[in-house]
Amino acid sequence: MTFALFIIFTLSALAGANYYIARRFYQGIVCFFPSVKFWSVLLFFCAITLMVILGFARSMLPLGGGVKYVLSIIGNYCMGILLYLLLFTLLADLILIVPKLLKLSFASHRFFKGFVAIGIAAATLATCIYGFVNARQIDHVAYIVKLEGKKDVSYLNIVMISDLHLGAIGSESKLENIVSEINSLNPDVVCIAGDFFDSDFEAIRDPDAAQKTLQKINSTFGVYACLGNHDAGKSHAQMTNFLNKCNIKLLNEDYVVIYDRLVLVGRLDASPIGNYDGSSRKELSDFFAVNDATLPVVVMDHNPAHIDEYDSVTDLILCGHTHQGQLFPANIITNIIYTVDYGYYQKDENSPHVIVSSGVGYWGMPMRVGTDCEIVSVTITNK
Repeated sequence: MTFALFIIFTLSALAGANYYIARRFYQGIVCFFPSVKFWSVLLFFCAITLMVILGFARSMLPLGGGVKYVLSIIGNYCMGILLYLLLFTLLADLILIVPKLLKLSFASHRFFKGFVAIGIAAATLATCIYGFVNARQIDHVAYIVKLEGKKDVSYLNIVMISDLHLGAIGSESKLENIVSEINSLNPDVVCIAGDFFDSDFEAIRDPDAAQKTLQKINSTFGVYACLGNHDAGKSHAQMTNFLNKCNIKLLNEDYVVIYDRLVLVGRLDASPIGNYDGSSRKELSDFFAVNDATLPVVVMDHNPAHIDEYDSVTDLILCGHTHQGQLFPANIITNIIYTVDYGYYQKDENSPHVIVSSGVGYWGMPMRVGTDCEIVSVTITNK
């Protein structure tokens, strides 16, 4: 029942947004082309919205893999375009309140609405092009975490990524560059903090090629991963098998002591999309106890919503999930929702240090506006 209400609400919101954008653009187009009918403009935007819906629902449709892939590409690009058309149309209407209230003459000019529509289209096009290009770039971000009373492991170069979303549009073509950028940092330990996959293993176009690329990651003491909310569901077994073939050690409510220098813990996400084939999140104390209090304890926990679960036993928490909103102005929303949606945070001197990455990939729309894809370097020191 709840899911049905969600679908009804989503479709209603899409229909309302579609009608609003179509109406505003029709008012602009008709200034230059009086013969254009509203229904034709509405039909055009309905087609864009339909492609967004089909792109999301493709896995439930009885279609071939190639058709689903094309629907995914078209749907995700259309989603980004539709989003910014809506935002810029709303922004234009808000700005135009001023000249209307002041009864400025240009606001009533015949072609004024036409030029506004052109401006909205131009702003949308420029923003989307920037977003598509920026999503292909990778930034490097570095943090130094000071842990008093712990062994100095500042000589260990810890490299972290999150939210690869392998299977998302363009993720495989970006993979070679991601591995190359990781290796350029000469990592001793690589931590992957969840959402390695994009919910469906079958969405990966060439798993063998992706596997060969990921096997090229060079790390002195190995590559470790925890699972995110998108790393679950009907293809979960294929996902874990793939990680194993890539020489990536999966830590599911488990931990490893890395050469008596560092304790690394991996948590399951508390709200997976699907399930983890019977596995579930536990209390940290159910499977982990500190044997050597001088060893730094680093936890990979995909979602930063759970950082309050940890006490002074944990020294550092590595998270992802938020994408820092991925697209402006969503980063404003994530900043409100989460205690920390990006970067470094420590509640007080007795609380764990927290680092939240914006992710090395993206979900859905292959766009980044107001945020960046990144690879994180972490240095842990007691000095």
